[in-house]
Amino acid sequence: MLLYHACLMSAFPLPVTSERKMAARGGKRAAERTAQKKTKRAKLTGNKTPQTERKQKTVTFTPENEEEANKNIISVPPPVSTGKWTNKERVLVFSSRGISFRTRHLMMDLRTMMPHSKADTKMDRKDKLFVVNEVCEIKNCNKCIFFEAKKKQDLYMWISNVPHGPSAKFLVQNVHTLAELKMTGNCLKGSRPLLSFDPKFDKEPHYALLKELFTQIFSTPRYHPKSQPFVDHVLSFTIAEHRIWFRNYQIIEEDASLVEIGPRFVLNLIKVFQGSFGGPTLYENPHFQSPNMHRRVIRQATAARQKQRQTVKQILKEKRSEEQEVLARDVTDDVFSTPAEPRDPAVQLQPPEPQRSKKKLRLTELKKRTQMKRTARR
Repeated sequence: MLLYHACLMSAFPLPVTSERKMAARGGKRAAERTAQKKTKRAKLTGNKTPQTERKQKTVTFTPENEEEANKNIISVPPPVSTGKWTNKERVLVFSSRGISFRTRHLMMDLRTMMPHSKADTKMDRKDKLFVVNEVCEIKNCNKCIFFEAKKKQDLYMWISNVPHGPSAKFLVQNVHTLAELKMTGNCLKGSRPLLSFDPKFDKEPHYALLKELFTQIFSTPRYHPKSQPFVDHVLSFTIAEHRIWFRNYQIIEEDASLVEIGPRFVLNLIKVFQGSFGGPTLYENPHFQSPNMHRRVIRQATAARQKQRQTVKQILKEKRSEEQEVLARDVTDDVFSTPAEPRDPAVQLQPPEPQRSKKKLRLTELKKRTQMKRTARR
């Protein structure tokens, strides 16, 4: 069939129209343009020299003395961080639903302090804590700080080494955020902190474990892409009253004194677990008192005070209602009593004069005066 059509085309060629002529001319012009461009490129590349053959520019100084030569030399500082980022610690900081505004601000402050942290959406209350390990694996994080809210007034904080553990659970108290404190201290965002621990952390084993967890979570990895290669603030962990007190201070360059930046909070240890968000209990704090028990003790104390007041009132009422005892008559009561002299009773023989009212007396006096005036005129 193809041969048949080719024979027909050769035997009966199509008529040449104006449209075909225009298409042929356009093709010729395009070919000429490409050829011109190729020639221009060849000329440009022929004139240029490769970078390897170029001579480097050198600046030479011919001073008379060596001191002048040292002054004229321009020194360029080397790059700040030339090392390699090897410590790939990543901390996931997020919370459950139902947290307060203060907890949310605290969580944001911790994220800004730690450039190696990551964020995630709030976790549902119905989900179990083992789900946090899966979220950390999805986010490629090997450490986690999880804030758990209960009854819209109690805040718990979990710190964990994902996925094998250990992990610790704290009750967070006395929270003060950066926006709330308004301290005078300040530091560079993303700078690496110094971690300062109380000497008590090395005396007991559970505190030593917590110290290692804190160092791995809060210390910024060296040469991290989001970090700054400067050390201008200190994170302090102090133990007092069986609690861990967290503070953030700025280092002033002049005299190395400390000025607080914030945030600040207190961690009351509850338990230390072998696994991540669960597992066998390694340590349980005997001094811990749950918030429910604390509130119950306060209510019982107020109820006891009220009950004591009621009993005092009842005792006073009973004392007042009791009959007073009649005491025996004392002989010495009549020592200083002197009886009055006896007098005869006055007997009135005549009837008393009738008492006149004041108005009648005045009227009589006026009548008398008028009569006296009339007689005087006559």
